[in-house]
Amino acid sequence: MKSTNETKVSEFVFVGLSDEPEVQIFLFLLFLFIYLATLSGNLLIVFLTFMDHSLHTPMYLFLSNLAGLDVLYSSVTSPRMLSDFFSESKIISVPSCITQFFFFFSFICIELYLLAVMSYDRYIAICYPLHYIQIIHPKVCVLMVAAAWTIGFLTSLIHTLCIKILNFCGPNVINSFFCDLPQLFLLSCTDTFINVLVMFLVGIIMGSGAFSMTLVPYIRIIRTIMGINSRNGKLKAFSTCTSHLTVVFIFYGTLISTYLRPSPTSNSSKDRMISVMYTVVTPLINPLIYSLRSKDLKASLRRALHSGGRK
Repeated sequence: MKSTNETKVSEFVFVGLSDEPEVQIFLFLLFLFIYLATLSGNLLIVFLTFMDHSLHTPMYLFLSNLAGLDVLYSSVTSPRMLSDFFSESKIISVPSCITQFFFFFSFICIELYLLAVMSYDRYIAICYPLHYIQIIHPKVCVLMVAAAWTIGFLTSLIHTLCIKILNFCGPNVINSFFCDLPQLFLLSCTDTFINVLVMFLVGIIMGSGAFSMTLVPYIRIIRTIMGINSRNGKLKAFSTCTSHLTVVFIFYGTLISTYLRPSPTSNSSKDRMISVMYTVVTPLINPLIYSLRSKDLKASLRRALHSGGRK
């Protein structure tokens, strides 16, 4: 059990990704490019979905929400990380750190539930195509998206309140470039058993619930697809699912390796690389996967460019 000290720290210091000037310049340019590409790709999806009436369908409503979420998700950590490359003191106050964690973890949770909603949408579209319009009508879409955002914020709020009761007495060095649960647990000078227990319980209950709602529909989807006689029909049905499943496995894989494991006992560069994967790279991969596999999005982009060219 960790002992409590009367002296509480008021700020944390990020280790960052590197202290070498040459490496810092390279990493700054690399992550600046990734961040700008992330913003461009995701905002383009939001713009096309909003402007093109042919994309005013439930699937693209959910996709535009995911794209907008990825913009917020990456913006919680990337701008601060980029500025810290040229900062001698990578300091963040404890309240700011907790606030950053709240929004970051909120967007993670919202994305989990939004991926589950998108899975349900594909399930109805493939297994009950004749009833799709009746089941997935606009009001249902709005309710499902609103539920994903609400549950996501509430889930993050539980963890944030648990962090608020912790004492931080030193050391105050965070072996990362942003505030996250494992690093904050390491720095706490009070016993984190309850916090770790809550993290696992909420992760198992809420996380496994979202995971089940995301993957279980695909069991029925695969059965339905295998029952299609036409080879082209099978390929078309699979093509609507593969991009979503790819995003799901990438996202869940990095999260499981970070949160659903024993509390870290040492600071390692491996943890920082995993953090880079799901905070910086994943929001960039999502629009690439969806845009490259979506004929509708590519057609919409061509129409937008053609229309802009005529003007």
